[in-house]
Amino acid sequence: MALMSSLRDKTHIILYTLMAAFLALIVFEWGMNFTGFTTKANQAGKINGKTVSMAEYDEVYKNFTANYRRANPGAELTPEAELALREQAWNTVVDQTLLEQQFEKFSISLQDQEVVEALDSSAPPQVIRQNFSDPATGALDRKKLDSARRDPRNKELWLQIEKIVRQELKVNKLIRALQTLDHVTGREVDDIINRQFSRFSASFIPVPLSFAGADSNFPVKEEEIKKYYDDHKELFRQAPSRKADFVFFPLTPSAKDSLAVRTELESIRAEFSAPTVNDSDYVKVQSDRPTGINVAYNRSDFSPAAGATLFNPSNLKPGTIVGPLADRGEYRMIKIKQVTTSRQPVARASHILLRFNPASRAEVQKVRELSLLISQQLQAGVPFESLARKYSADPGSALNGGDIGWFSRERMVPEFAAAVFNARPGAVIGPVQTQFGLHIIKVTGFDQSAVVCSEIVRNIRPSTESVESVRRQALAFQASAKEKGFDQTAAAAKLRIDKTGEFGKHMAVAQIGYSDKVTAFAFKASEGDLSDLLETEKGFYVMRLTEKNDTGYRLLDQDMKSRITAELVREKKGAALEKKLSAMAKGAGMSIEKIAAANQGLAIVSAENIQWSDGLIPGYGVDRPLVEAMSGMVVGKLSSPVKTTDGYAIVLLTKRALPEGLDPKVEKVTVTPQLLRAKQEQLFAEFFAAVRKNAKVEDLRP
Repeated sequence: MALMSSLRDKTHIILYTLMAAFLALIVFEWGMNFTGFTTKANQAGKINGKTVSMAEYDEVYKNFTANYRRANPGAELTPEAELALREQAWNTVVDQTLLEQQFEKFSISLQDQEVVEALDSSAPPQVIRQNFSDPATGALDRKKLDSARRDPRNKELWLQIEKIVRQELKVNKLIRALQTLDHVTGREVDDIINRQFSRFSASFIPVPLSFAGADSNFPVKEEEIKKYYDDHKELFRQAPSRKADFVFFPLTPSAKDSLAVRTELESIRAEFSAPTVNDSDYVKVQSDRPTGINVAYNRSDFSPAAGATLFNPSNLKPGTIVGPLADRGEYRMIKIKQVTTSRQPVARASHILLRFNPASRAEVQKVRELSLLISQQLQAGVPFESLARKYSADPGSALNGGDIGWFSRERMVPEFAAAVFNARPGAVIGPVQTQFGLHIIKVTGFDQSAVVCSEIVRNIRPSTESVESVRRQALAFQASAKEKGFDQTAAAAKLRIDKTGEFGKHMAVAQIGYSDKVTAFAFKASEGDLSDLLETEKGFYVMRLTEKNDTGYRLLDQDMKSRITAELVREKKGAALEKKLSAMAKGAGMSIEKIAAANQGLAIVSAENIQWSDGLIPGYGVDRPLVEAMSGMVVGKLSSPVKTTDGYAIVLLTKRALPEGLDPKVEKVTVTPQLLRAKQEQLFAEFFAAVRKNAKVEDLRP
């Protein structure tokens, strides 16, 4: 029964997840008792004329919400998460409706006997294979499957599983009706094997787009921008959108609010320290974090200041009450039960972060030069903290001289953690490259102190008095803006006007997040209208609608023109660079060495063991377009210019070989069905994408 219990726990996920002939393609609510949506007065929308009632839509949404809560026990369902779930539910309803319409169009139905035969077959539907296969061998465990089917306690569960199976079988029939079961040729299989397993050696000259000249040498005319926009208009399709300006009045706790929370905790300190108190019951009643009972903490669980107080030797005694400690927007009062030592140390460090695009050779060179300059200044005695404030691209830590506080190994990316935890206190190391950029790191110290404790936590929230004070300020601004003008009032009050950027009706708003009050105003107002006071959890907003777009496409505004201009400049520079390199490579007896020697600033890169599968060129970096081009080249022949991530390259492929011991005939047995499946997936995905694109979907949700 353990297996069926596990499957029962997963069913709510299976019923509301990605399922199709190939489960990675399309989202459908297989578990819904789908008989077609009934027409009701309160409509969520229409799909090709078929009405979707709010009741049907809400049913799907509630199931997604229930799934979210089961998967994230105790987690708050934030407005952003709620918005994402609503969009997921709506897309699910749309996709399932469209799929059912395709079943009807192709007269696809299913008999009960077909479901039974599928369950009894040697290759059962995927939901069965996923849950009744031996994880070690991948083979179907028929004994477990038959036992689960016969168990009367699983009756309701099997009814749900059969719905999933029915949908998968119907989709398979739809694929056959579309005649997408293409064959694969021997040449296609050979090409895949050669690309997938071959190792290349090559020498090449990477040439960035900047080699073509300055951007100013490639002017873009207004008519070119308009033509690009018209020719690529489908790329700019979007739902109706709005833009607005706003002034924000944040709800920030006052010093008085902070003092009140601290005073509250101090008033129960003696009671909390009493030996007769039941910590479990007391914490649950008094704390905003009721799970803080017999928990183990080290310095990384606190801000540096709070950690310094708690781990002061004078406080590290069982029975000691430490706090209230101000720590990251809350007060914490700690009752120490046990002083112990962590198995793994925590570290404290400061860093200078230098961001760059690893695909841009120019940026790579620039950041290397900057890191060298910083290292030279450190050696000359310039304080690390001063350099962090000046150069670091991590704004949060830069303000603190690069200090990132205490952390465990697991909280940092592997490269950063390895560098820090293998160093000594006081060492300056780096640069260390991670996914975030280059880090120059100063290791401040290590610590293995830990405590087992119970704690009472109180969040510092703005009081009613503080909220009302901010509300009055915001109301005064709104009234004045309505009378004297939005811009003038903001300028007179020295208040900053922010912009939302473009947002849709069911989207989070930049800098604001999801707010039904904001979107309700924006989609009812006319351009230039001023909002009433809009109250959110974060504070109050006064907005002015600046743009409405109901065309279904991004507008060709200044921002869009700038983006298109940048793309056209890139295209023109690419064409010029390709022409320039082609001329270089065409000379009689031309070689890669001669090209590099004749052009100052160009250098030859040589690499071995290049793999198509990951696009990595050892010693150079990831450049998938370049490796893709290499995979199709002839050994020993100088290539024409080929595209790279950031320009073009001329390549000489020097070697191509399959690894020793690889038998292409054996690999063909595996690759052939995989390639066939990939072609089926692609064709079915393209078909359904076309169905979705051509569907008339009316979203009428409030």
